[in-house]
Amino acid sequence: MTKITYIAFDGTRFDVDAENGSTVMENAIRNSVPGIEAECGGACACATCHVYVDEAWTDIVGPPEAMEEDMLDFAYEVRPTSRLSCQIRVRDEIDGLVVSIPERQG
Repeated sequence: MTKITYIAFDGTRFDVDAENGSTVMENAIRNSVPGIEAECGGACACATCHVYVDEAWTDIVGPPEAMEEDMLDFAYEVRPTSRLSCQIRVRDEIDGLVVSIPERQG
């Protein structure tokens, strides 16, 4: 299992064991992490699973692809480390990943 830490806007931490092959968004939903709405169910058709990837992890997670970048235009307070959690696949290399959830979703 891969560990992911979600930090809610109020600073509350949620440590989750995630199965490889799933997405960061799916694991947030399964574990009732507040702030991840995922209205489109992970189809990269909205910006309601927006997260900020901790800077220590940005190179490992990688940049968004073109479709995700387009959807990030609808996200709230986009930063250089913004990603849609539905587009981040869980894999061994991201064990220990830390993401923060914005104050609200787009």
